[in-house]
Amino acid sequence: MVCQHSRMKKGRLGVSKMSKRYDLIVVGAGPSGLSAAIEAARRNMSVIIFDENKKPGGQLFKQIHKFFGSREHKAKVRGFVIGQELLKEASEAGVEVVLNATVIGLYMDKEVVVQIGDEMYHYKGDAIIVATGAAENMVNFKGWTLPGVIGAGAAQTMMNLHGVRPGSRVLMVGTGNVGLVVSYQLLQAGCEVVALVDAAPRIGGYGVHAAKVARTGVPFFLSHTIVKAEGTDRVTGAVIAQVDERFQFIPGTEKHLDVDTICLAVGLSPMAQLLKMAGCKMDDRPGHDGTVPLCKENGETSIPGIYAVGDVSGIEEASSAMIEGRMAGIAAASYLGYEEKKKSEEEIQNQEKSLESLRKGMFAPKNRGKILTETDEGILLSETLLKKGYVADEEIERYPGVIHKVGIHPVMECTQNIPCNPCQDACPKHCIHIGEDITALPQVETDGQCIGCGLCVASCSGQAIFLIDEHVGDGMAEVTIPYEFLPYPEVGETGIGLGRDGKRLCAAEVVRVRKEKAFDHTVLVTMRIPEEMAMRVRFYKRD
Repeated sequence: MVCQHSRMKKGRLGVSKMSKRYDLIVVGAGPSGLSAAIEAARRNMSVIIFDENKKPGGQLFKQIHKFFGSREHKAKVRGFVIGQELLKEASEAGVEVVLNATVIGLYMDKEVVVQIGDEMYHYKGDAIIVATGAAENMVNFKGWTLPGVIGAGAAQTMMNLHGVRPGSRVLMVGTGNVGLVVSYQLLQAGCEVVALVDAAPRIGGYGVHAAKVARTGVPFFLSHTIVKAEGTDRVTGAVIAQVDERFQFIPGTEKHLDVDTICLAVGLSPMAQLLKMAGCKMDDRPGHDGTVPLCKENGETSIPGIYAVGDVSGIEEASSAMIEGRMAGIAAASYLGYEEKKKSEEEIQNQEKSLESLRKGMFAPKNRGKILTETDEGILLSETLLKKGYVADEEIERYPGVIHKVGIHPVMECTQNIPCNPCQDACPKHCIHIGEDITALPQVETDGQCIGCGLCVASCSGQAIFLIDEHVGDGMAEVTIPYEFLPYPEVGETGIGLGRDGKRLCAAEVVRVRKEKAFDHTVLVTMRIPEEMAMRVRFYKRD
């Protein structure tokens, strides 16, 4: 059951003599910790989770976007929904969750010390799984302590948990997936994202995430850094500047931006202090995400029975973290004799296959730091996408998801090898093909009979699919786009069709707005535009 610990006393901090034993103690109730606890509890282990927060679920409840991967990875399901599902599973499995509980000690004999309120408690576990996650990195620049300088995670918490806009005009620092996703969510919350800035010469996150931000008109400044935040008692502006190949800013290239909020998405550092305290062997070699424990494939550290999963063992997506958690939960059950070793090994191997499918493609761990120039299929990558956030009109035709044909048909502007295939499963007419390798570029079958249902458009976690009818008569075309901004456009209104770069291209009339339950809050907006703009217009803006 999911419950809150009740043994609390007022007054000065004291030490309780009470000690309780569990088969498994999990530290951290995020996606990896919950997944580990569920697998262990299903094998009849007594399991308790400690989490320092008021609510379990970790980062999942901040994540309103749809996940990537395949059906088994919960692709096209929004993060907070996955969090709700995990909590339900944990409750049904009999997992005890203790909130507002800070684990301040972990020792080699698998004893933990937990602070709950004003009291300290000692717990003994036959196995321990540490899923403490990671902390946001900060950047030290002039004015960085001013109110209005916040982390991307804090911005997500304000918007998606508390319904508060972090600011009116926001500068995002960082173009990894976190920076891109949070920028889009800032736009959804009604903020103006003035620009994205990154010292790197290339965008670090998925191109589809960058593209859906770029087509709203937000500019990207690559090879730029923030020099200072302006203001005395709060942020009133920011100064950015170009950097050289050594990431030093170039005098004379400064640009002033009128912003009231500076949002930092400059990476994460694993919170591995407990594992170091326990005596686990650590890895702090350059090129890693920070100091992390040395682990086996099932998450076991150098100390038998102590496991590390999720971001504490290396920064990845939540989908990977959940699989890592399940592997560790199964491994812990085998370690304590709750499941036969052979059976657990088979189950872990199945989980490894699922994890491996997420670790392929251009963004695989093995490719970190590499400069790639082409896709796995040998197609040149879009340099414009990497440097400006969108695929140029003259580049888009090289990808197999972009076709021309009579009648309505999908156009797949997914141009990188990312692990995702819900579009293939969504199409009832099998017009879209990816194959067994979920990182392959999607292809549109030229002989497919698209019925315009829009399920592929709504299923795309990167919002990279459009329905195009290039010739509807009278020199006009129709383009159907995914739309997730309030208020929704209305049939009959006329606005502006924007290009992939967010620039105005032509007048656009809204002819259909579809809000099907199956679309999961991704509204499909169909615009009528001049037919010569059919392969260029990718966003709608009210005039």
